[in-house]
Amino acid sequence: MTAPYVIGIDFGTESVRVGIFDLAGTPLVFASEPYPLYHPHPGWAEQRPDEWWASLVKATRAALARSGVAKEEIVGLGADTTSCTVVAMDEAFRPLRPAIIWMDVRSADQARRIAASRHPALKYNGFGNVSAEWMPCKALWIKENEPELYARAHHIGEFTDWLTQRLTGEWTGSINNTSIRWYYDRAEGGWPEDFYELIGLGDILAKFPSRILDLGEVAGTLLPDVAEELGLPAGIPVAQGGADAFVAMVGLNVLRPGKMAFITGSSHLHLGQSAAPLHAKGIFGAYTDAMLPGQYTVEGGQVSTGSVIKWFKDNFCGNEAAEAAARGVDIYTVLTEKAQQVPIGSEGLIVLDYWQGNRTPYVDPEARGIVRGLSLKHTTGHMFRAIIEGVAYGTEHILSTFRQNGYQVEEMVAAGGPTRSDFWMQIHADVSNVPITLTTVPDAPALGSAILGAVAAGLFPDVLIAADAMVHVKRRIEPDAERHQTYQFYVNQYINTYPPLQAMIQETVRHVAASQEPG
Repeated sequence: MTAPYVIGIDFGTESVRVGIFDLAGTPLVFASEPYPLYHPHPGWAEQRPDEWWASLVKATRAALARSGVAKEEIVGLGADTTSCTVVAMDEAFRPLRPAIIWMDVRSADQARRIAASRHPALKYNGFGNVSAEWMPCKALWIKENEPELYARAHHIGEFTDWLTQRLTGEWTGSINNTSIRWYYDRAEGGWPEDFYELIGLGDILAKFPSRILDLGEVAGTLLPDVAEELGLPAGIPVAQGGADAFVAMVGLNVLRPGKMAFITGSSHLHLGQSAAPLHAKGIFGAYTDAMLPGQYTVEGGQVSTGSVIKWFKDNFCGNEAAEAAARGVDIYTVLTEKAQQVPIGSEGLIVLDYWQGNRTPYVDPEARGIVRGLSLKHTTGHMFRAIIEGVAYGTEHILSTFRQNGYQVEEMVAAGGPTRSDFWMQIHADVSNVPITLTTVPDAPALGSAILGAVAAGLFPDVLIAADAMVHVKRRIEPDAERHQTYQFYVNQYINTYPPLQAMIQETVRHVAASQEPG
């Protein structure tokens, strides 16, 4: 590996990860630093930008020290962050309150009212429910509940915008964030001003960034004092970044129609490119120019996936933890061995993975998890397999919604922690009858950010060419046709479970929320 090198910065929900890459996409080193997550009330989730920054400084300096690379050999950087994570700032870009991060659903009421507007901009929601995660919902909550702070907020943007400004001094917006979560549509003139007026946020456009850039464009150069703090060269180009899962599409080279980025972890995201606009109920998007100019991005998502596995492991698997410790293996090894002894369908056990709501196709933040079919025969092995199968059924529900609206997925390219489990990935492939490709660098968001940094540094002419050069396939998991056929009964059971229970579950969730309201 030889110079020059680029840095990819990936800000996740719990930590920042900094990677240094060569121009073949090979990572030299990664360094991570955590930061706290605060839950002041049920359904709320906040973080402090100063703690993001402190972790970035530590991680960047640690990565550079471990790599042995001279700082002068770093020629560009890119970054991704969580989305929608909303930051309200004063005129000097100082945050006025903790950031309201992506998983915060305090604005569920605002989301319902925005959906009731029936404005054409809601095509991005498939003309259905609006997610409480999205920018206008959270901004409207601030305006209605913290009006004095809202009035003092000279700038309102996302984590990405705050970070770019902190690095470069430039106040820019990303075409990625603004199109996927702010209803920005370049093909129709940019901001839907009448939509923002209609929902009571007509004054927010003056607080938003006015300079909207494509992924990989030069947002600015690294400020001298910031460069000194990070241990990097001053003046290197900083690429316009975007949302972590979407930047992972770059790191997986899912930039052409037909492939789907399958971003796994605590939650799952399903992201693909379309040559033509596609707007349908149960599908987010298609977002104009969100990844590449002239293309459209479609989105599906599951809120709780790996997080449900962790919940089960932490709360119900004491015997397996003891066995794992005695054998000197990971607890997931023990659970997987037990699950492999259970037949397809977990002997009638059906799990709906809605622990934190449903992102698509229902767009229902008040959905909750369901376990049905329990008998005295069922064991922890059954439950572990049933949760994994339930997550796979949820993915298939999303893919079937795409298919019903004319969007075909020929291949999924996966990244994230669950890709380390061949058992889990094979179930996904079998349930959906779609092959899954794994790339050589599983840290797709960090690699995607590095690719954007390489484009901004002028090392490649565009993002597509850079991704072709820096992303490489490791292996492919093929589906089994017979197992796929067996799974169809259980997929239908999963899909048919929630609709008749939805109203009752929502009623219960609202009753509990009312009894826990602040104050």
